[in-house]
Amino acid sequence: MIDLYSFPTPNGRKVSIALEEMEIPYSTITVDINKNEQFDPEFLKISPNNKVPAIIDHENGLSLMESGTILLYLAKKSGCFLPSGRQWQATEWLMFQVGGLGPMLGQAHHFLRFNPGKSPYSEERYLCEAHRLYGVLERRLEAQEYLIGDYSIVDMACWPWIARFEWQKIDLKQYPNILRWYLSIADRPAVKKG
Repeated sequence: MIDLYSFPTPNGRKVSIALEEMEIPYSTITVDINKNEQFDPEFLKISPNNKVPAIIDHENGLSLMESGTILLYLAKKSGCFLPSGRQWQATEWLMFQVGGLGPMLGQAHHFLRFNPGKSPYSEERYLCEAHRLYGVLERRLEAQEYLIGDYSIVDMACWPWIARFEWQKIDLKQYPNILRWYLSIADRPAVKKG
């Protein structure tokens, strides 16, 4: 059994989606970031960076923070969604998500949705960066159904960020390959449950 410490953020959702897809038993412990529960001393023992998600695997006592690390761990544990012949490709695109897509789209959320009108420069900068990143994904999905060919933890990592396209002021109709990919993943039962 795994304890998932999370909140319904894109990073939290990608881990719950993975747990559902991999059929790993888990229980969810809500860490309400709106109430600053991520700063609770007990949670900081699991996630010293005070971020969700984090997990404890009671099978071996291991606790992990950082969503990309958790996805890699769960894929190794389950033997699913990390194709052996494409591990480096999967890692490359997972790092694209955790180092670029997530942080930049998070900034777009901050300025475009939660603080509109306060910094026109920042709004323009992160809207342009959101479009640039969508362009990277659009080109990647031109010739294949999923980001590394087969459905993988990479898709699970990117999808929750793209699912907030309206927060980023993005019209998915401008990105037909992403729209196809997005709808295909949105229709998966484990994604709906996760």
